[in-house]
Amino acid sequence: MKLLYDNLSVNEQGHLTVGGIDTAELAAEYGTPLYILDEDVVRKNCRTYTQAMRRYFGEDSAPLFASKALCVKSIYPVVQSEGMCVDTVSPGEIYTALAAGFPPEKMFFHGTNKTDEDIAYGVESGVGYFVVDNLNELRTLDRIAGAKGLCQDVLLRLTVGLDPHTLEAINTGRVDSQFGVSIDTGQADVFVREALGCGNIRVAGFHSHIGSQIFESDSFVRQIDILTEFAARIERETGHHTGILNIGGGFGVRYTDDDPQMDIEARIREISEHLDQKCEEYGIQKPVIYMEPGRSIVADAGVTLYTAGGVKEIPGYRNYVTVNGGMTDNPRYALYRSQYTVLNASKMKEAADYECTVAGRCCESGDRIAENISIARPERGDLIAVLTTGAYNYSMASNYNRVPRPAMVMISEGKARLIVRRESFEDMIRNEI
Repeated sequence: MKLLYDNLSVNEQGHLTVGGIDTAELAAEYGTPLYILDEDVVRKNCRTYTQAMRRYFGEDSAPLFASKALCVKSIYPVVQSEGMCVDTVSPGEIYTALAAGFPPEKMFFHGTNKTDEDIAYGVESGVGYFVVDNLNELRTLDRIAGAKGLCQDVLLRLTVGLDPHTLEAINTGRVDSQFGVSIDTGQADVFVREALGCGNIRVAGFHSHIGSQIFESDSFVRQIDILTEFAARIERETGHHTGILNIGGGFGVRYTDDDPQMDIEARIREISEHLDQKCEEYGIQKPVIYMEPGRSIVADAGVTLYTAGGVKEIPGYRNYVTVNGGMTDNPRYALYRSQYTVLNASKMKEAADYECTVAGRCCESGDRIAENISIARPERGDLIAVLTTGAYNYSMASNYNRVPRPAMVMISEGKARLIVRRESFEDMIRNEI
């Protein structure tokens, strides 16, 4: 049987295995719902980026793991050992990474509305770079860094005015965006010049992010066109050399068989070749390049296991299979109508010919995992597996309907270990008075 990813297989019992481990054994030991993260896949994805970026962009270039995709303590030692920096978007993410022993100087701090307290926390924590989103943040950071007697390295976030033809909710490159300062409107020029005049800030370079789930290199090539032209003009007019360009993240992953295969190394090579051409054309030194993969590091390493409850058939309408999780542990379908590959992990050798909608346990009509899919006909107690759930599932989980968040296990070389305990009822009321 051909499955979506190479770390998935079917054993003699007809059960789905992940990284060689029977999902039935994992469910029996850790319960369901259960997040499974394959560390070996995470490491393979990290190496794809680190090796390709060093080969084509230069030895000083590096990927930053986008913490928002999956912020748990156990992910940070993995990405650190693979030579990655990290991108954080809140003090909570910084705190988690620090608690895991990640070096603060290799952290980049994003965010559209950093409060004074957020900025002070980042500065005091020794964060390597602030990605400054706007003039208000710039002025506040300059003041706080000055009060602490520090000069803070920053990247200035610019909006390049591109539409990468991705989902509206994850498109961040347009002029009309809450992120960054627009080049098209001329506001970026004002932004850069004021930053260069700040006494407690060192402008190391520029940052831009155009969106997510991008499978081709064309959008990044157009981004490079705009950024290099801007950097060359700023250098001519101010003498400031752009040492770093952070071109964001956004490479796509396969959620279903309909999604294309992604050759990340080839895309990086194409972007690099175009960058070399534009730097030569504009007569500027090639900058250090950073990228911010998150989804494409952890998404395909993740599988979520549920236990099937009821099977409800409405003749002439549809069949429903309910599971003991749903939008509380994976809100992406409710938010974006995100497509997933769903399997009956208990009956992998049986024909996947039962058309159904997989619904969650919440008292909410929108609580769905997938609609109008075909799986092996389930019974109460069967394990239902949802693939490609390593990114933005645990991160976006909630306690809606007072449903506890699931446990998470990390597997490697045929062994599993618990990295997030299952939330208890006591955990949910711990801060209530």
